[in-house]
Amino acid sequence: MREVTSSYNAKEIESNVRSFWKNDTIYSRVKDQNKGNKPWFFVDGPPYTTGHIHLGTAWNKILKDCILRYHRMQGLDVIDRAGYDMHGLPIEVRVEQELGFENKKDIEAYGIGAFIERCKQFALSHKEIMSDQFKALGVWMDFDNPYQTITPDYIEAAWWTLKKAHEKDLLERGHRVVNWCPRCETAIADSEVEYWDEEDPSL
Repeated sequence: MREVTSSYNAKEIESNVRSFWKNDTIYSRVKDQNKGNKPWFFVDGPPYTTGHIHLGTAWNKILKDCILRYHRMQGLDVIDRAGYDMHGLPIEVRVEQELGFENKKDIEAYGIGAFIERCKQFALSHKEIMSDQFKALGVWMDFDNPYQTITPDYIEAAWWTLKKAHEKDLLERGHRVVNWCPRCETAIADSEVEYWDEEDPSL
């Protein structure tokens, strides 16, 4: 038995644990151990691939990882599908900032096809960065096969679902108030609204 050291080097210990998990394929072995048991299916609510992870995305993944580990310890065959949201305004706005655009007309001047491709490349590169960061936190999810909202199969599944909802008369046509971004020239979600004081001559 070795004497307990007086200093704890977190970086060194975490690095050793990650190396052990990787070299001995611990994640795969844990999954194989419960294969064929009662399934427990988890699909990750995806973060936007707009940059490096932050405290909120880290906390979110750590809590989910705790739940997944608990169910694995209960002997369940946990299917843990990581995912990434890779389209929409957050990605567009980041790429516009990179390119120095001032408004949506700049996208048309740049070329819509070229802009979409640039957004895809931005999203894919940040998916890899974020996956590596989540792995560094010790999160065990299937980061090798995440669902990505820019893949044709994902997009087609969304259209298929909408079509089925239409066929079953589940869609509703009506009027409602929505948030509108004058800069982005589109409707936005409540969570995307940012407030500031504005002076306008019409008021």
